[in-house]
Amino acid sequence: MYSGPLRAALTALLAVGVATAATGCSSSDSSAAAENGKLDVVAAFYPLQYVTQQVGGDRVSVTNLVSPGTEPHDVELNPKQVAEVTDADAVVYLRNFQPAVDDAVDGGAKDKSLDVASVEPLKDGYVPLEEGELHEDEKGKDPHVWLDPTRLAGIADAVAKKLGDVDPDHASEYTANAKALDTKLTALDGEYQKGLTSCQEKTIVVSHNAFGYLAARYGLTQVAITGLTPEEEPSAARLAEVANYAKQNGVKEIFFETLVSPKIAEALAAEVGAKAEVLDPIEGIEKDSSDDYFSVMRTNLTTLRGALQCQ
Repeated sequence: MYSGPLRAALTALLAVGVATAATGCSSSDSSAAAENGKLDVVAAFYPLQYVTQQVGGDRVSVTNLVSPGTEPHDVELNPKQVAEVTDADAVVYLRNFQPAVDDAVDGGAKDKSLDVASVEPLKDGYVPLEEGELHEDEKGKDPHVWLDPTRLAGIADAVAKKLGDVDPDHASEYTANAKALDTKLTALDGEYQKGLTSCQEKTIVVSHNAFGYLAARYGLTQVAITGLTPEEEPSAARLAEVANYAKQNGVKEIFFETLVSPKIAEALAAEVGAKAEVLDPIEGIEKDSSDDYFSVMRTNLTTLRGALQCQ
C-alpha cells in the first residue's frame, strides 16, 4: 500500500473529484472579423489556435473555444460558442478530443471543418507496464500530436490548404506562411534531436498520458500515472505499478502539468523519493502568460535535459 502523502492525495481526489473544465470564452469576436474583411476561423484549443494564427496571418481572426488557463479535454460550449462554430468560415478541431466540439461541428459545420486527426494516423494512446486490463480512459488514440513538431508542421500545411479553399485569392499567402512555420518547427525538431541524443536516462514518468508522440520522436519512454484524460483518477493498481517502477529504476523526477492539479504527482514523488517538476503538454497557455508554443517547447526541452542527465 501507500504511505501517508500518496494515500491522502488519492483519497482527496476520489472524495471531491477534480474540478470540471470551465466553459471557454472567445479570444476574438466573429462580428468584428466580418467587419474587418477577415476570415472568421474557430480553433478548438490553443495549439490549433496558434497554428491557425501563424498560417492565416492578418487575413484571419481566430476564436479559441477554450479560455486561457483552462484544461481543454472535456470543455463544455455555451450557446454563443456553438453559434460561433456554426457561423465560422472555417473550423479547425481534433475529433474525439473534445466531445462538445465534435457535436457542434456535426450540428452545422462539418463541411467547413478541418479535423487535424485526419492529417496523419494517430497512435494508440497507452502501453501498460505489465500485462493487464486497461481502464476505459486508457484506451483509444493519443490526440497530443502537437508535441511532435514534425507532425505539427503537417497540420500547418493542412490548415493552409483549408484556408486556401475558403479564400482562394490568398491561397499562396497561406501556403507561404505555413512554409515559414514549417521552417521554424524543423529547427525546433533539430534542437530536440541534438538536446536529447546523449542522455543517461531515457524514461519520463508523467502525470498524464500526453507525451507519447514526443517520446516516440526522440527515443524516450513515457510512463504515465493517468490515461488520455488528465481529470481521471488513477486506479490503486496503476499507482502501485508506477510507484514500483519509479523505485526500481531510480526515477528522480515525476512530472506534472500546468492546468491540472499536481497533488497525485507530488504525492507519488514524495513516496518514491523523487522531485515533482512541471512538463507542459501545451494543451493551453496559462492566463496572462506571455509564452507561446515555441517558448514552452524550449522550456520543456531544458527540463527534460536536466531530468534525463543529458550531455
